[in-house]
Amino acid sequence: MTGASRGIGAAVAQALAAAGHRVAVHAGRDTAAAERVRDALPGSGHIVVTGDLTEPDACERVVAEVVDGLGDLDVLVNNAGIFAAHPIDATGYAHWQQVWRQTLDLNLVAPANLAWLTVDHLLHREKGPSGGRLISVGSRGAYRGEPATPAYGASKAALHAMAQSLAVALAPHGIIAAAVAPGFVDTEMASSVLDGPGGDAVRAQSPFGRVAAPAEVAATVAWLATDAPEWVSGTVLDVNGASYLR
Repeated sequence: MTGASRGIGAAVAQALAAAGHRVAVHAGRDTAAAERVRDALPGSGHIVVTGDLTEPDACERVVAEVVDGLGDLDVLVNNAGIFAAHPIDATGYAHWQQVWRQTLDLNLVAPANLAWLTVDHLLHREKGPSGGRLISVGSRGAYRGEPATPAYGASKAALHAMAQSLAVALAPHGIIAAAVAPGFVDTEMASSVLDGPGGDAVRAQSPFGRVAAPAEVAATVAWLATDAPEWVSGTVLDVNGASYLR
């Protein structure tokens, strides 16, 4: 479970543990926050792993530590990501390049590397790959556009496409790949928008008049990771409170 030290990731870790999974709680750097999440999980056998997932070697080490610490790896939840404003008409060229590189490295290339490493483990473990699941946390921004954060929107659209491509490639091995596409969620990452002057307008995008709680997204991810039938493989589930319909 990447990016699990706060927000959606922490909620997903809680939901997975409640469903009976032993969870590896990942954080980029904040080990103490990840440990607090781990210590609050129901059940036992949960672990903490840390590492900068934009580094391919760190991805390899993190997966190896998860397999060693849990004894196996059945489910990968790609959740870690960044969201940084960089409107094209108000961003310098050097900063524009930097944000695109950083966003794609964490939001897309890291999930791709972790997916490869997880599938490699599944294909070579003694009991075989069947039952493995790759779940990615995308965004409605992949569909409706992100004018202030175009790299974020592009990275999430690509993440959805990756999940669908892997669903086709991995079905013969009995491995499911799917994604969720949340709208705004009440997390620390979104607080600058939700607590600002435009917060009410964001909440009004949904006919429910609010944004999602992390637990609502987590419940959907946990279903995909635990109980969803094989026939949902390749799907991208909208979890946006009817704030964007397609």
